[in-house]
Amino acid sequence: MPEKRLAVGLLAHVDAGKTTLTEGLLYRAGCLRRLGRVDHRDAFLDNEVLERERGITIFSKTARLVLPGAEIALLDTPGHVDFAAEAERVLQVLDYAVLVVSAADGVQGHTLTLWRLLARYGVPVFVFVNKMDLPGPGRAALLEALRARLGEGCIDFTALAGPEAGGPEDPAGRAAAYEALALCEEGAMEELLEGGSLGDETVRRLVAGRRAFPCYFGSALRLEGLEPLLEGLGRFTRMPAYGPEFAARVYKISRDKQGARLSWIKVTGGTLRVRAVLEGEDKTGPWREKADALRLYSGEKFTLLNEAPAGTVCAVAGLGHTWPGQGLGAAETAAAPLLRPVMAYQLLLPEGCDAHAALERLGQLEEEDPSLQIAWDPARQTIRLQLMGQVQLEVLGRLIADRFGLAVGFGPGQVLYTETIAQPVVGMGHFEPLRHYAEVQLLLEPGERGSGLRFASRCSEDALDGSWQRQILEALAGKEHRGVLAGAPLTDVKMTLLAGKAHLKHTEGGDFRQAACRAVRQGLMQARAAGQCLLLEPWMAFRVELPAAGVGRAMLEIQRMGGEAGAPEPLPAAGGEGPMALLAGAAPAAALQEFAAALAGFTGGRGRLSCAPAASRPCGGAAADAACAGYDPERDTDNPADSVFCSHGAGVLVRWDEAPARMHLPPAGAPP
Repeated sequence: MPEKRLAVGLLAHVDAGKTTLTEGLLYRAGCLRRLGRVDHRDAFLDNEVLERERGITIFSKTARLVLPGAEIALLDTPGHVDFAAEAERVLQVLDYAVLVVSAADGVQGHTLTLWRLLARYGVPVFVFVNKMDLPGPGRAALLEALRARLGEGCIDFTALAGPEAGGPEDPAGRAAAYEALALCEEGAMEELLEGGSLGDETVRRLVAGRRAFPCYFGSALRLEGLEPLLEGLGRFTRMPAYGPEFAARVYKISRDKQGARLSWIKVTGGTLRVRAVLEGEDKTGPWREKADALRLYSGEKFTLLNEAPAGTVCAVAGLGHTWPGQGLGAAETAAAPLLRPVMAYQLLLPEGCDAHAALERLGQLEEEDPSLQIAWDPARQTIRLQLMGQVQLEVLGRLIADRFGLAVGFGPGQVLYTETIAQPVVGMGHFEPLRHYAEVQLLLEPGERGSGLRFASRCSEDALDGSWQRQILEALAGKEHRGVLAGAPLTDVKMTLLAGKAHLKHTEGGDFRQAACRAVRQGLMQARAAGQCLLLEPWMAFRVELPAAGVGRAMLEIQRMGGEAGAPEPLPAAGGEGPMALLAGAAPAAALQEFAAALAGFTGGRGRLSCAPAASRPCGGAAADAACAGYDPERDTDNPADSVFCSHGAGVLVRWDEAPARMHLPPAGAPP
């Protein structure tokens, strides 16, 4: 049995060489006999036809990396921004991550997006600077750039590698690394001053606590610099402490070549045994099923397990109701992903195709990627879905054709708005039909752009038992809350439980779910009445590389679409075709769809646009009026703001603006 089992993800901006690095690590560790290449379309993990045709990773994959004393589930994730939601789902189960940065391109916009996500999920990070064989800045300049963009904790670990890993005899470099590490923590500084170096356990603590981020440099294509990284993954990591009670997190749903549904999980407590009965809940209600088989995958091949101890990443066959982010056993359900699609499209079916039959079949795709939100639109009598961008659109069309034999098209894209609030507000919800009881008070506060929904409690357990409080917070986290301007998803709000009340005899868990969600909605209605609700539209950070002669036209196009850009920067000429320039900035996501086509036109195909999600911004004017038209929050029966009180033995509905006067708890506090 290995000393430690770890889940390590590889993440990068597209074209940084992440899949090539994965291939190289497996080869150098002796897990592959033959080295494949992305450009040769024979990479070990890019085994889907679509991936080999396009030369990009589309679906997350798992490989088994065996090191001395450690067994690592290596999770390769998509690098293209259109598939960033797939990468974010993987982050929920990682113990460590390797962030790959191209030495030629530096820290890109999507690199920063991934860095922020890693911080959000608290994942310790190793950095591998790839493509050091290409012309570009030296190691010192690259390290300085990493520290400027990612933080002072980025430290060159090359000199710490042992001789067996090809580490250099560099006492000065080793001393510099220890000094940089000592600056990360007072205790480490004391250890260095006393002993002149740091123990590996101290370094492991700093890395696990995200105080230090080991940096390595090399060329994955030339297999250079991989041994120090492999040694670092084995030497400077530690296995989390797991409890004895079974717990696991689902992070992915897929189907094998025979069509069997697979639930990919990481076991985070106890042991999962084959044929064990698992329980959970989905949108149809509670379920109870057996784990028919446990598969330990490496690429396309797998071995069957009798049991999966804590730390294992495996695929479970036999479960038909699981969903990405779901907690099994003692594990909690994950918070909703931060990255969301920015556009909605109408699905155009072939003539004569039954839309409802197609919708049922397409449900498989939504199981695998919940962000698609495939649904029937009764107003337009068509199927609609949500996507990140053009590449995902093209891939999805091909996937539908290959899997279901349907040659589909897509209508014009429409912006997916979100909503938030501008000022704090206290929301109240009461749910008391006959033989039920719950009351909840929540403080809703605006959060930073891009922070999503966050949940906390300031309620004393003397006032409300901790088990009820956990049910309230889980109910809030498990629902997609809708705003009251256009019915768009709510985001960038912190919800804090201030007070709650239960009945000794009549309260059930579902009662608090009802009361909590009504409290959210009641608070939003108050904010709307005060003019403190905001409609947000998605923005993207962009980088445009184009011939210098086209900069003026590009600036005009960016200005026309309401975007913003910094001063152009010169780039080295490409292939003797004249000087090139770089424009970086941000713009509304919808406008960038049109800009991509215009760029190709006025640069003769030489312009290159790369985008990454940026913080949404308030939307006003005609666009906001059009988005909000036709939505009446008081007629949204799926998201009620009114409370239910008991009167003369029956439940009575009380309007949201009248309910506070009838609440049983005194107000827990006004917004600051």
